[in-house]
Formats: sequence, C-alpha cells, structure tokens
Amino acid sequence: MAHSFLEKTRGKLIVSCQALPEEPLYSSFIMAKMAVAAVSGGAAGIRANSVADILAIRRAVSVPMIGIIKKEYPDSSVFITPTIKEVLAVCDTGVEVVAMDGTNRMRPSDELLADILQQAKSRFPETLFMADISTVQEVELAEKLGFDLVATTLYGYTEQTAGQNIADNDFRFLKEVLQTAKLPVLVEGKIDTPEKAKMALALGGTSVVVGGAITRPQEITARFASKLNEMTK
Repeated sequence: MAHSFLEKTRGKLIVSCQALPEEPLYSSFIMAKMAVAAVSGGAAGIRANSVADILAIRRAVSVPMIGIIKKEYPDSSVFITPTIKEVLAVCDTGVEVVAMDGTNRMRPSDELLADILQQAKSRFPETLFMADISTVQEVELAEKLGFDLVATTLYGYTEQTAGQNIADNDFRFLKEVLQTAKLPVLVEGKIDTPEKAKMALALGGTSVVVGGAITRPQEITARFASKLNEMTK
C-alpha cells in the first residue's frame, strides 16, 4: 500500500475536500462531487475529513485517499484525528493514509501519540500513518515514533507557529523540513497558488496538498471581494 500511494501521488496534486458544519458546502454528497471535480481536473489523490465524507468520496472516485477526523475536545487544542478512537475509525474506512496531529502538544485525556500510533499500526499493518507537523523537531519525533509520512499541515496553525506562512522567507521552513526529514514530505498548508505548489515540488516535496484555494469558494470569493473593496476605500 505504501508503494502504491507514493507511486500514484509522487510529484502530483492532492486536493483536500473538506467542509465543516458551519460552512455552506457541509455535506458528504457535496464533498463527493467536489472530489469528482478535483480528480477531473487532475488531482492524483484526495484528503477528506470524517467517516461519512471518506466513504462517500471513496464511492465516487478511485484515487488514493488521506483520511482524518476533526474533533475538538475541551482539554486539548489537538483536533486532527486526536485520539485512538478517531484514528481507528479512519483506519476502518480502508483509506491508504491516516493523518493525525503529530505535534508535541498535550492530547485529549492525556493520550500519548506513541501509544496511539503503536496500537493503530498493530491493528492495521497495511495502513500508512502520516504526522501533520508544525516544527522541524516534530519531524524528528514522527520518524522516531515510526510514522510513514510527514506533512507540513500545521505550520502556521499552532500556538507556537501562529501567523507563519510556509511560503515566507523563500520557503525557509519547508527547506529546513526537507533537510531534516528522511520520510516522504507532503507539503500542505496555505499553498494557495499554482506557483507555490510548483515551488514546493521543485524544492523536494513528495507531493502537494491544496485545500481552501480549490475547495472553499467562500474563501476564494472573500479574497476577490477584499481586493476589489480596497479600490472603494
């Protein structure tokens, strides 16, 4: 499965098809259609959130998938596939890759990332596990714990990295990650133009994951509206 996922997605675009309950496109039916549109446009893989969306998308397209469950807990800021319960639920869908928060933050109910990964790998030995990281140190942690892949998903989205953008300073953070990582690196997080995606691959990223710039029309519209509104001020 590892060979197959990397073979099919290396050097290509993976599109994140997600909508949260408060967003206008929140619907497994709509996310499946979004995935069909993405694949029709050339996407080599899909990243999806929730068991319902994963299963709906799996029925609609045949490309490899990265699965997650976003769930908030009151005792932790970790929300991407945060506990063993969510990890196993995603594994049960049969997706090729299960992604989870790979930061060193405290997890819900004080669960340990090492324990979560060990349990999941023992029960689903054919599944690949990806650590969504925000620092170079977390790349090293992911490799030590036995993850199969890392992604830059959380850079700019944690307390420690808030406000940062992966393209800042000529992609300095990505360059540091690539110099450190021995695992395949998926570049994700604020890749909002084709030019940035191309640069991420040129620097050595394994593949690029793009979400909001493709699949969140309210965000795309807001960027256009904001730019035009500057003319009326």
